[in-house]
Amino acid sequence: MDAASDPYLPYDGGGDCIPLRELHKRGTHYTMTNGGSINSSTHLLDLLDEPIPGVGTYDDFHTIDWVREKCKDRERHRRINSKKKESAWEMTKSLYDAWSGWLVVTLTGLASGKMQGAWDPLAEDVKTNLKQSACVSFKLHSHQQCSCFSIRNILEVRENCSKMKSEWKHGISGACKGPGSYIMNYIMYIFWALSFAFLAVSLVKVFAPYACGSGIPEIKTILSGFIIRGYLGKWTLMIKTITLVLAVASGLSLGKEGPLVHVACCCGNIFSYLFPKYSTNEAKKREVLSAASAAGVSVAFGAPIGGVLFSLEEVSYYFPLKTLWRSFFAALVAAFVLRSINPFGNSRLVLFYVEYHTPWYLFELFPFILLGVFGGLWGAFFIRANIAWCRRRKSTKFGKYPVLEVIVVAAVTAVIAFPNPYTRLNTSELIKELFTDCGPLESSSLCDYRNDMNASKIVDDIPDRPAGLGVYSAIWQLCLALIFKIIMTVFTFGIKVPSGLFIPSMAIGAIAGRIVGIAVEQLAYYHHDWFIFKEWCEVGADCITPGLYAMVGAAACLGGVTRMTVSLVVIVFELTGGLEYIVPLMAAVMTSKWVGDAFGREGIYEAHIRLNGYPFLDAKEEFTHTTLAADVMRPRRSDPPLAVLTQDNMTVDDIENMINETSYNGFPVIMSKESQRLVGFALRRDLTIAIESARKKQEGIVGSSRVCFAQHTPSLPAESPRPLKLRSILDMSPFTVTDHTPMEIVVDIFRKLGLRQCLVTHNGTVLGIITRKNMLAHLEELTLRTEPLAPPWYYNKKRHPPSYGPDGKPRPRVNNVQLSPEAEEEEEEEEEAEEEACLLTSTAP
Repeated sequence: MDAASDPYLPYDGGGDCIPLRELHKRGTHYTMTNGGSINSSTHLLDLLDEPIPGVGTYDDFHTIDWVREKCKDRERHRRINSKKKESAWEMTKSLYDAWSGWLVVTLTGLASGKMQGAWDPLAEDVKTNLKQSACVSFKLHSHQQCSCFSIRNILEVRENCSKMKSEWKHGISGACKGPGSYIMNYIMYIFWALSFAFLAVSLVKVFAPYACGSGIPEIKTILSGFIIRGYLGKWTLMIKTITLVLAVASGLSLGKEGPLVHVACCCGNIFSYLFPKYSTNEAKKREVLSAASAAGVSVAFGAPIGGVLFSLEEVSYYFPLKTLWRSFFAALVAAFVLRSINPFGNSRLVLFYVEYHTPWYLFELFPFILLGVFGGLWGAFFIRANIAWCRRRKSTKFGKYPVLEVIVVAAVTAVIAFPNPYTRLNTSELIKELFTDCGPLESSSLCDYRNDMNASKIVDDIPDRPAGLGVYSAIWQLCLALIFKIIMTVFTFGIKVPSGLFIPSMAIGAIAGRIVGIAVEQLAYYHHDWFIFKEWCEVGADCITPGLYAMVGAAACLGGVTRMTVSLVVIVFELTGGLEYIVPLMAAVMTSKWVGDAFGREGIYEAHIRLNGYPFLDAKEEFTHTTLAADVMRPRRSDPPLAVLTQDNMTVDDIENMINETSYNGFPVIMSKESQRLVGFALRRDLTIAIESARKKQEGIVGSSRVCFAQHTPSLPAESPRPLKLRSILDMSPFTVTDHTPMEIVVDIFRKLGLRQCLVTHNGTVLGIITRKNMLAHLEELTLRTEPLAPPWYYNKKRHPPSYGPDGKPRPRVNNVQLSPEAEEEEEEEEEAEEEACLLTSTAP
């Protein structure tokens, strides 16, 4: 199938994805009907000495069979253990196989830490400074002085670049003040923003369409068993690493933490091909990807423990204890490499590491919970607004011009962001400034308090002071920045450049938290005699820490968007290093989750998975409906009968005709058309490969050759062609349920065992099949049938019909009550019935 005949090729994975309801249009090569084989890991054809290449593998956009992959791995493990005592070489191979898991996660951690520590921060800093008029003083310095990417000289380069910062106007004409300089800086800021954004989207579109977006929805789907070829390839890794720097430097409302998880998983996927244990087994490969996602969060936030919990809570589908240990080790290695590089020059793993020395008090739980409510409301609003915009992008012509969309969003962002110093800042630097507590040497507008003239020495804990003009000005600027970030993040997440959501959500929460913190601080200063402050906040004491409120608000907003709980609290805890602030974080994060769940239980990543139509069964959802397996299985009454193979009554031509005439990916094998007793299940792909290989390698195999799935070949006439035995590719123990099995149990079986399909029987007779595609379609149908499109209060609200109808005329009234459109239609029908009755009466003899 080529791109000309398939409107869904090439598949870009960043938003223009293949919905399940459209898969039937893709033909036989991309049908999602699933099948599996458990016994295919030993021998593939009885009549061949060597396995057939391709049998037991999967096509693109298909789901793996977890049970078959685990059986293949157990068979491989038994074979290695049985040979390890034969020679020293076999013993060495056994040790290599045993340690290959630790080697691959070590390489993944080293690569993730190296890429984050050596390339991303330095390149991002250079390019961001370039956009903000750095390193362009043509009269004083050359460009080469600010372009060294040596890890050893990171601090020296940063120091030189900080000395080389000058205004564009100064570089051109020598003037550094005045409206002309401001206008020139404004123009150059927009120019660099558009240049970086255009370069990023162009590289993504031309070289690696999979490099766009956050990548976490696709990573979750891949870890659940879905195959997306090329999504974790070397081109995606290289292009996403480069364009991520460009996208962040363009000033768009996005972050790099989410895409770093994608980058780490690319590293894990590439390294897994060096070890046969993982390269030939899709289930084992996903254990490496789970560890890689933990390493990605470890280097993104400097939180190795939080990375492990993130992999466990948010992205992983199958997470055994062995994977937990290896994820912890990969996160440890990545954090160690990042710490040894020290990319930010502060001996910390992240840019916005902070420490607070003032304890929190019980009264402050109330504003912390309010921040949690704000975070939940923001998360619910963002999910609905962003999904609505992405759905509109997919359904209109605007989605066909991704470069234009990125340019428009970058232009609007740059034009609005430059006048406000808080939106002009890099988002990570903005979060750092909002998290930082005001010390004696801080010169930020947020720390422009009226100082006590009687203070004679500098101390660490400065008492609460009245806010100065700079603080009030900063609050207004932060309010405008909050509105700007909320609006632009909705339109930015999902465009065709690498775009993460962690940092923008944390920035929104940090802005709101800092505003609330300053308000509580001033309230405590001017009303310290109130009973809520009297017991613990004395005059001249440092009671309130606005930076702590910013940190709690950041966690609440991120939790409202992603619905993370435990991993998020640990990540933020590792950012601050303070044990005593866990309770405020837990209270805010749980409140944000509860408030967000009141409007919908899906997080942003689950919502995008559902929007894109990925075959993902979320283990967090509960199935509460009372349907049976017979209600979901295929075929239905109106469908053609189930396509099945018989045990020994079909020829090669019969099977090939069935494959060509149907689009199913697997076929039940029965004893005969009369008995319908189940024998096993055969995959479409395995049948095709086995027949093609037999035609090439075996003599006498023709179209009229009898195909035998039984253990013993039936007696045939002497003039009959040579039969073809395919019992070895047959799954002799397919999973079956009866037609009266509740769907609640069937859903649990699919989730916990990772099935591709399940056969439905009645007294041993095959009735139909349930695939993952059927399961997801049934769940979506039930959701649309029962899930309201608006909150309950929306439907309970009293409504009044419009006063004017669609024709512009006033609607009629009955007893001074406005008629609704339905009542108006009923009244018209009654009038027509009365007129017909009158006509019949008048014409009667």
